[in-house]
Amino acid sequence: MTSTDAYYKKMTETPVSKLIITLGIPTTISMLVTSIYNMADTYFVGELGESQQAATGILFTLQAIIQAVAFMLGQGSGTMVSKALADKNRDEASEYVSTAFFVGLGAGTMLMIFGLVFLNPFMRLLGSTETILPYARQYGFWVLTAAPFMVCSFILNNNLRYEGKSFYAMIGLVTGGIINIFGDYLLIKVLEMGVFGAGLSTALSQLISFFLLLFFHRRTAQGIISVKHISRQIKVLATISRVGFPALIRQGLTSISNGLLNNLTKPFGDAAIAAMSVVGRYSMLVMCVGLGIGQGYQPVASFNYQAKRYDRVKKGLIFTMVVGFILVGIMSIPGLIFPRQIVHLFQKSEEVCDIGEFALRCTSIGVLFLPLSIPVNMLYQSIRKAAVSSFLSLMRSGLMLIPTLLITTTLWGLTGIQISQPVADIFTGLVCIPFIVHFMKKKDEDMN
Repeated sequence: MTSTDAYYKKMTETPVSKLIITLGIPTTISMLVTSIYNMADTYFVGELGESQQAATGILFTLQAIIQAVAFMLGQGSGTMVSKALADKNRDEASEYVSTAFFVGLGAGTMLMIFGLVFLNPFMRLLGSTETILPYARQYGFWVLTAAPFMVCSFILNNNLRYEGKSFYAMIGLVTGGIINIFGDYLLIKVLEMGVFGAGLSTALSQLISFFLLLFFHRRTAQGIISVKHISRQIKVLATISRVGFPALIRQGLTSISNGLLNNLTKPFGDAAIAAMSVVGRYSMLVMCVGLGIGQGYQPVASFNYQAKRYDRVKKGLIFTMVVGFILVGIMSIPGLIFPRQIVHLFQKSEEVCDIGEFALRCTSIGVLFLPLSIPVNMLYQSIRKAAVSSFLSLMRSGLMLIPTLLITTTLWGLTGIQISQPVADIFTGLVCIPFIVHFMKKKDEDMN
């Protein structure tokens, strides 16, 4: 039996629940570690002051922009690689992953150059005040310098996941995350390099993750990354972009909404920006559980849909939502019961704690609706229903959050900012229910 045949048998015959858990746990761990090292930045930088900590919130928006490009190319190519392997076509798989990798390298390099040339206006555009700007510049320099490696790392990570190699994807990301945490301690606490040290630590960890993921991909993946496999047909890149477009929307709108949030929070001072930065990092930690299990479901849905095993796709969707709700519910409990104590861990300022306490409690309620929206969004992307997936991707950070931010801030000021994301999460979850019901009721003969 060839490796392609063995993989086909694994993806179509292993019990769906076992397969999703097997693929989802490494992804969840890697995302949790990534979120934890982001929180480590918030913790160590938070000890330097409110403005320094607020700078990490500004750069979180920049990282979302980088991830938007990377996820579009990574999830777009990964979906097509999974389809090609379901058809037992390794050459086509190599074409898709190679094209995405080198296009991503070019896109990351262009973003790096543009961002460094226009660093000051770029940081202001993302919501930096004059007191935050010096620190945002220091952190932003290193994030932008690492942009090409960050883009390629996410492309490699997604393609490893879609090939069922989640364990190796996890090792690559977790190693970088652990190095970043120790790097923060060494450069900020021991060497007293401040925000500059936090940015340098992030860049070094991304560089190490990139080389590890590239090594694992070359050793384990069926799709081969090589210049000779880059497609000269525009339709290949167009297909990657079309299938990955929902991921671009999700991450792109996250960066836009975060930038809007920062700008709307400016009149309330650096303490408000710092508080919402802490809340955002904590909510991302909770989200990682839902996202991790959802990403474990993606290759299962993509492969089995192409293999016409629609019953497995449906079973996987229900399983992913139930497990996601249980895990997100458990993760949200500390934010409901101890919101002030959590904020105080990262910033001792009473003003920051006052603002963050209410915002974190509200956010912990809103995230309970994510297991309704995340899995169905990933389902439609994985089965290449780009129009539906793009619409669902528009919901949370776009069609729901942006109008909610503008309306609630106008009506209730800072309170409106604190409740905007939870309100958007609740409505997004409710809107997704009809899409879940429609897919579950659909007959096999109507699937394509």
